[in-house]
Amino acid sequence: MKTFKTPLKDMHFVHYEVLDAMSSYDKLPLEEEVSKDLISAIMEECGKYAENVLFPLNQPSDKEGCRLEDGQVYTPKGYKEAYQQWVDGGWQGLSHPAQYGGQGLPLSLGIMKAEIIGTANWSFGMYPGLSLGAMNTIYTHGDDAQKDLYLSKLTEGTWAGTMCLTEPHCGSDLGQVKTKAEKNDDGSYTLTGTKIFISSGDHDLTENIVHIVLARIPGSPEGTKGISLFIVPKFNTDENATVGEFNNVNVGSIEEKMGIHGSSTCVLNFDGSKGFLLGEVNKGVSAMFTFMNTARIGTAIQGIGTAELAFQNSLAYAKERRSMRPLSGPKEKDQVADTLMKHPDVRRLLLKQKAIAEAGRAMLYDASLIADGLMSVESQEDFDEIDDKLGFLTPILKGFFTELGIEAANDGMQVFGGHGYIQEWGMEQIARDVRISSLYEGTTGIQALDLLGRKIILNKFKQYGAFNKRILELYKEIMRSPYRWKMMRYAGPLMAYHLRWQKVLVTILLKARKDRDAVGASTYDFLMYSGYMASAFYFTKMALASHYRLDNGGDLEPEFYEAKLETADFFFDRMLPRAKGHASAINGKVGSLMSMDEDDFDRQHA
Repeated sequence: MKTFKTPLKDMHFVHYEVLDAMSSYDKLPLEEEVSKDLISAIMEECGKYAENVLFPLNQPSDKEGCRLEDGQVYTPKGYKEAYQQWVDGGWQGLSHPAQYGGQGLPLSLGIMKAEIIGTANWSFGMYPGLSLGAMNTIYTHGDDAQKDLYLSKLTEGTWAGTMCLTEPHCGSDLGQVKTKAEKNDDGSYTLTGTKIFISSGDHDLTENIVHIVLARIPGSPEGTKGISLFIVPKFNTDENATVGEFNNVNVGSIEEKMGIHGSSTCVLNFDGSKGFLLGEVNKGVSAMFTFMNTARIGTAIQGIGTAELAFQNSLAYAKERRSMRPLSGPKEKDQVADTLMKHPDVRRLLLKQKAIAEAGRAMLYDASLIADGLMSVESQEDFDEIDDKLGFLTPILKGFFTELGIEAANDGMQVFGGHGYIQEWGMEQIARDVRISSLYEGTTGIQALDLLGRKIILNKFKQYGAFNKRILELYKEIMRSPYRWKMMRYAGPLMAYHLRWQKVLVTILLKARKDRDAVGASTYDFLMYSGYMASAFYFTKMALASHYRLDNGGDLEPEFYEAKLETADFFFDRMLPRAKGHASAINGKVGSLMSMDEDDFDRQHA
């Protein structure tokens, strides 16, 4: 019964009818006109590729995994052929500049493409996904020679990329990086050190792999202020991109993981490997954030895509599986039992999955349209403004929607009952694969600290205030609309939770004046509250658009808009109230977290 169908209708609704993407595209310096017909054709073809090529590989590749033989990693059966179709279709360069062989389309279309691919087969999608991060980093921080050498090959997909941060002794604390980069007479560097957890670290899909590596030049300052960024290819190349001798980037092992077995997560040893400085000396961490932010948004897609995939499969099962009768009495009296769809608690699980996927998709697409603005910036001030807007949404997308993606996967297993725990149905794989999403590219705790600490407090509430303004503007729009009485179903609670959102932030700040640990004690709950708050905002926008389309006609059938309103009803009734619990936790005493002596944690074992 395993199934995946590209949610083209919902993608269309959010992109055009809620967020009005075409108006945004009119402002971009695109080389060719972007029409709805063109976008629809691209997404339909991407959907066919995902449904017919990638999804059938998802479960078999999980069972087979990757293998390491004589220093070379080999991907599961079918991946190499699927990747060649990816290259032949020009998918890698969809949203990258034409001067490097790309199609020059908006970045937001690349996000839509990534969602389709990642939902169908997350393990496969990581290979081109890591390359996109490398491309963005080189494009932003590389010199002209580096762009000319690497970007064309990366854009066409014949070369791949990775991100090499983590080392055996340090994860998110990059100040502890020990990998050494010693300068050579020709201006290159020799890198020595070990990196772990390197996604797509080695494989047989491309002729070369371009590693983006954090390392420390001897004599540099301690901590993050003394770290630089380097390009280290698997095989050395000349100025014509001709692949030459092996560059001593050796695979120590493939990590034995809980899930995403089709993705090669490697230990890489740089044994005197030749590298090239990317950006400025000792500015490596800030430059790497270009890659990390790309990866964090990509990871948010995993949470959202998981909710969609779990929903599709558990819905299909619930429509066919028969078990018992609801308390209100038999619904299908001519059958031995009613389908699971007739039971309220099963509907709760299904609607929760549906709501998570749809709220996440709306926020993801909104962020992608903001990112499109980077294509037309004319000043550093404009760049910083867009970067700040995107930066505010990124930890919510990554932190909140990966947490809820994990929940959606577990709910999918719950719908299947005991069958959800059996490999045959594929639900346990979905749960295993998504579990990493709240860990890599910064755990949920890291995202929460980033949101409250860096994106709100250190940003002097600039983008927090800007998002608050968007909420107020939406409320004013509703009050001016002919649907204001119908929309009070959503606008009223939205404003109430909005006011509480502001109050909990003030509470944190007042507590922090006496105890700085108040910030760290509140970050997780503040992130989760922010996620529910943002989801309420996007569901309100979707509800307003649905009422308008029901009255004035839309591109989709009326039943679609009615279902959207019913999903919004469920979210406001059954999911948004969770935010109150997070607000109560923020109001709790910091001492209940920090007062216990370390030795007292295991007193029951003494």
